[in-house]
Amino acid sequence: MTVNKDMTLPLILAIVVSSTIIWSGINPAFPEVWIAEIIPIAMIFAPLLVTFKWFKFSNSAYLFMSCWLILHTIGAHYTFANVPFDWFSELIGSERNHFDRFAHFSIGFYAYPIAEYLARKGYCNPVLAGLFGLCAIMAIAAGYEIIEWWYAVLAGGEAGIEFLGSQGDIWDAQQDMLADTLGAITSLVFFFYNKPYRISNSV
Repeated sequence: MTVNKDMTLPLILAIVVSSTIIWSGINPAFPEVWIAEIIPIAMIFAPLLVTFKWFKFSNSAYLFMSCWLILHTIGAHYTFANVPFDWFSELIGSERNHFDRFAHFSIGFYAYPIAEYLARKGYCNPVLAGLFGLCAIMAIAAGYEIIEWWYAVLAGGEAGIEFLGSQGDIWDAQQDMLADTLGAITSLVFFFYNKPYRISNSV
Protein backbone atom coordinates (compact mmCIF):
# COMPACT_ATOMS: atom_id res chain seq x y z
CA MET A 1 0.00 0.00 0.00
CA THR A 2 1.48 3.35 -1.02
CA VAL A 3 0.91 6.96 -0.01
CA ASN A 4 -1.82 8.63 -2.05
CA LYS A 5 -0.03 10.56 -4.80
CA ASP A 6 -2.95 12.98 -5.10
CA MET A 7 -1.68 15.92 -3.08
CA THR A 8 -4.86 17.96 -3.47
CA LEU A 9 -5.96 17.78 0.16
CA PRO A 10 -2.56 18.63 1.74
CA LEU A 11 -2.26 21.55 -0.70
CA ILE A 12 -5.73 22.86 0.14
CA LEU A 13 -5.04 22.54 3.87
CA ALA A 14 -1.70 24.34 3.49
CA ILE A 15 -3.43 27.20 1.67
CA VAL A 16 -6.16 27.42 4.32
CA VAL A 17 -3.66 27.44 7.18
CA SER A 18 -1.44 30.02 5.43
CA SER A 19 -4.43 32.25 4.71
CA THR A 20 -5.56 32.00 8.33
CA ILE A 21 -2.10 32.99 9.56
CA ILE A 22 -2.05 36.03 7.25
CA TRP A 23 -5.55 37.07 8.37
CA SER A 24 -4.63 36.52 12.01
CA GLY A 25 -1.68 38.88 11.78
CA ILE A 26 -3.80 41.78 10.50
CA ASN A 27 -4.62 44.07 13.44
CA PRO A 28 -4.58 41.40 16.18
CA ALA A 29 -6.16 42.33 19.52
CA PHE A 30 -2.80 42.18 21.32
CA PRO A 31 0.21 42.20 18.95
CA GLU A 32 2.57 40.94 21.66
CA VAL A 33 0.21 38.07 22.47
CA TRP A 34 -0.15 37.29 18.77
CA ILE A 35 3.61 36.96 18.39
CA ALA A 36 3.81 34.63 21.39
CA GLU A 37 0.90 32.52 20.15
CA ILE A 38 2.08 32.33 16.53
CA ILE A 39 5.54 31.01 17.43
CA PRO A 40 4.30 27.45 18.14
CA ILE A 41 2.29 27.60 14.91
CA ALA A 42 5.45 28.38 12.94
CA MET A 43 7.35 25.66 14.82
CA ILE A 44 4.85 23.05 13.61
CA PHE A 45 3.76 24.38 10.21
CA ALA A 46 7.19 25.25 8.80
CA PRO A 47 8.75 21.79 9.39
CA LEU A 48 5.69 20.14 7.82
CA LEU A 49 6.22 22.20 4.69
CA VAL A 50 9.98 21.65 4.58
CA THR A 51 9.85 17.88 5.14
CA PHE A 52 6.85 17.23 2.87
CA LYS A 53 9.17 16.16 0.03
CA TRP A 54 10.75 13.41 2.13
CA PHE A 55 7.88 12.19 4.30
CA LYS A 56 4.20 12.50 3.51
CA PHE A 57 1.69 11.77 6.24
CA SER A 58 -1.69 10.29 5.45
CA ASN A 59 -4.51 12.67 4.53
CA SER A 60 -6.15 11.88 7.87
CA ALA A 61 -3.02 13.01 9.71
CA TYR A 62 -2.93 16.28 7.79
CA LEU A 63 -6.60 16.88 8.59
CA PHE A 64 -5.98 16.29 12.28
CA MET A 65 -2.94 18.55 12.34
CA SER A 66 -4.72 21.35 10.48
CA CYS A 67 -7.45 21.55 13.12
CA TRP A 68 -5.10 22.88 15.79
CA LEU A 69 -3.15 25.08 13.39
CA ILE A 70 -6.35 26.86 12.36
CA LEU A 71 -7.99 27.07 15.80
CA HIS A 72 -4.83 28.28 17.52
CA THR A 73 -4.22 30.89 14.83
CA ILE A 74 -7.77 32.21 15.27
CA GLY A 75 -7.19 32.37 19.03
CA ALA A 76 -3.94 34.27 18.43
CA HIS A 77 -5.85 36.98 16.55
CA TYR A 78 -8.59 37.60 19.14
CA THR A 79 -6.89 36.06 22.21
CA PHE A 80 -8.59 32.84 23.26
CA ALA A 81 -10.81 34.43 25.89
CA ASN A 82 -12.27 36.85 23.34
CA VAL A 83 -12.91 34.73 20.26
CA PRO A 84 -16.54 35.27 19.14
CA PHE A 85 -17.84 32.00 20.53
CA ASP A 86 -20.87 33.22 22.47
CA TRP A 87 -23.27 30.90 20.66
CA PHE A 88 -21.62 27.85 22.24
CA SER A 89 -21.53 29.38 25.71
CA GLU A 90 -25.24 30.16 25.39
CA LEU A 91 -25.90 26.64 24.10
CA ILE A 92 -24.43 25.00 27.22
CA GLY A 93 -25.50 27.77 29.61
CA SER A 94 -22.00 28.90 30.51
CA GLU A 95 -20.56 32.37 30.94
CA ARG A 96 -17.06 31.17 30.10
CA ASN A 97 -15.67 31.28 26.56
CA HIS A 98 -14.82 27.64 25.81
CA PHE A 99 -13.03 28.20 22.50
CA ASP A 100 -9.70 27.46 24.16
CA ARG A 101 -11.01 24.07 25.28
CA PHE A 102 -11.69 23.14 21.65
CA ALA A 103 -8.20 24.32 20.71
CA HIS A 104 -6.65 22.24 23.49
CA PHE A 105 -8.73 19.23 22.45
CA SER A 106 -7.36 19.62 18.92
CA ILE A 107 -3.78 19.65 20.23
CA GLY A 108 -4.40 16.06 21.25
CA PHE A 109 -4.99 15.20 17.59
CA TYR A 110 -1.21 15.29 17.12
CA ALA A 111 -1.01 11.91 18.81
CA TYR A 112 -2.20 10.52 15.46
CA PRO A 113 0.71 11.79 13.29
CA ILE A 114 3.21 11.02 16.04
CA ALA A 115 2.02 7.42 16.19
CA GLU A 116 1.79 7.21 12.39
CA TYR A 117 5.36 8.42 11.93
CA LEU A 118 6.81 6.01 14.50
CA ALA A 119 4.88 3.01 13.16
CA ARG A 120 5.53 3.70 9.48
CA LYS A 121 9.23 4.24 10.11
CA GLY A 122 9.31 0.91 11.95
CA TYR A 123 10.64 2.39 15.18
CA CYS A 124 8.08 0.42 17.18
CA ASN A 125 4.86 -1.54 16.74
CA PRO A 126 1.53 0.33 16.37
CA VAL A 127 0.46 -0.23 19.98
CA LEU A 128 3.66 1.24 21.39
CA ALA A 129 3.51 4.02 18.81
CA GLY A 130 0.01 4.91 19.97
CA LEU A 131 1.07 4.81 23.62
CA PHE A 132 4.05 7.04 22.87
CA GLY A 133 1.78 9.45 21.00
CA LEU A 134 -0.53 9.68 24.01
CA CYS A 135 2.31 10.17 26.50
CA ALA A 136 3.97 12.74 24.21
CA ILE A 137 0.79 14.83 24.07
CA MET A 138 0.33 14.64 27.84
CA ALA A 139 3.93 15.77 28.37
CA ILE A 140 3.60 18.59 25.82
CA ALA A 141 0.32 19.68 27.46
CA ALA A 142 1.98 19.93 30.87
CA GLY A 143 5.01 21.73 29.41
CA TYR A 144 2.85 24.26 27.58
CA GLU A 145 0.95 25.11 30.76
CA ILE A 146 4.29 25.88 32.41
CA ILE A 147 5.24 28.10 29.46
CA GLU A 148 1.89 29.92 29.73
CA TRP A 149 2.50 30.55 33.42
CA TRP A 150 6.06 31.73 32.76
CA TYR A 151 4.99 34.11 29.99
CA ALA A 152 2.10 35.49 32.04
CA VAL A 153 4.48 36.30 34.91
CA LEU A 154 7.10 37.75 32.58
CA ALA A 155 4.73 39.86 30.46
CA GLY A 156 2.47 40.87 33.32
CA GLY A 157 -0.50 43.17 32.95
CA GLU A 158 -3.36 42.60 30.53
CA ALA A 159 -1.19 40.90 27.91
CA GLY A 160 -0.10 38.27 30.44
CA ILE A 161 -3.69 37.66 31.52
CA GLU A 162 -4.89 37.35 27.93
CA PHE A 163 -2.12 34.89 27.04
CA LEU A 164 -2.88 32.78 30.10
CA GLY A 165 -6.58 32.77 29.19
CA SER A 166 -7.73 31.22 32.47
CA GLN A 167 -10.76 33.52 32.69
CA GLY A 168 -10.75 33.24 36.48
CA ASP A 169 -10.84 29.43 36.49
CA ILE A 170 -8.44 28.14 39.14
CA TRP A 171 -8.50 24.68 37.50
CA ASP A 172 -7.90 26.03 33.99
CA ALA A 173 -4.49 24.38 33.54
CA GLN A 174 -5.75 20.99 34.70
CA GLN A 175 -8.83 21.14 32.47
CA ASP A 176 -6.72 22.21 29.50
CA MET A 177 -4.45 19.20 30.01
CA LEU A 178 -7.51 16.95 30.27
CA ALA A 179 -8.82 18.35 26.99
CA ASP A 180 -5.43 17.65 25.36
CA THR A 181 -5.49 14.08 26.64
CA LEU A 182 -9.07 13.42 25.50
CA GLY A 183 -8.21 14.78 22.07
CA ALA A 184 -5.24 12.42 21.90
CA ILE A 185 -7.37 9.42 22.86
CA THR A 186 -9.98 10.38 20.27
CA SER A 187 -7.40 10.65 17.49
CA LEU A 188 -5.80 7.34 18.47
CA VAL A 189 -9.15 5.59 18.11
CA PHE A 190 -9.08 6.75 14.49
CA PHE A 191 -5.42 5.75 14.24
CA PHE A 192 -6.14 2.13 15.07
CA TYR A 193 -9.27 2.17 12.90
CA ASN A 194 -7.60 3.70 9.81
CA LYS A 195 -4.33 1.76 10.27
CA PRO A 196 -2.08 4.34 8.54
CA TYR A 197 0.91 2.29 9.71
CA ARG A 198 0.17 -0.07 6.81
CA ILE A 199 1.07 2.68 4.35
CA SER A 200 4.39 2.29 2.59
CA ASN A 201 6.84 5.17 2.69
CA SER A 202 7.40 4.88 -1.07
CA VAL A 203 5.71 7.52 -3.26
